[in-house]
Amino acid sequence: MNIFLGITGASGAPYARRLLQALSAAEAEVGLCISEAGVQVCATELYGDISLSRDEVTSRLTEGLDGVTVVGLRDYTTPYASGSARVDGYVVCPCSMSTAASIAAGAMANLVHRAASVALKEERKLVLVPRETPLSTIHLENLLRLRRAGATVLFAAPGFYHGPQTIDDLVNFLVARCLDQLGIDQTLVSRWGQ
Repeated sequence: MNIFLGITGASGAPYARRLLQALSAAEAEVGLCISEAGVQVCATELYGDISLSRDEVTSRLTEGLDGVTVVGLRDYTTPYASGSARVDGYVVCPCSMSTAASIAAGAMANLVHRAASVALKEERKLVLVPRETPLSTIHLENLLRLRRAGATVLFAAPGFYHGPQTIDDLVNFLVARCLDQLGIDQTLVSRWGQ
């Protein structure tokens, strides 16, 4: 399975890191693309140092993971920029409201926007994981527009019915929902009724 994972500048880097680990463990081929703000959020939330370079952040994120290729934010020669390439699913996690607005408007200022646009035009699975609160009318209208265009909007809002004991349990809940949307088997969280 070939998956595009875009990480943008909303809070929620632990979700992105765990999703990347789970996709690698599932033997998916992953194209990882991180926005400038996404690098800053990862550096801050995962490593406690906003001054880390893009190379240091991507190196730490991908260390020990098989099947992950880091693609440049402006590299339109990658397969993820074209509908003719075989890509099974696209995820933007976390998805900033700026990214959601750009995708909803059809603006393609970087590869994350372009890949999401490709997913929509080719009618492929696109999962957006926004993490923002409260939401303005503009946010809601953009998300509704994206949903109507075919995207799955999966808010970074973990459930509690599985009895989480740690922050990792909450992160795993959300990552499990992403994997479900991509059709990838998961054992991170028990299903309701199990």
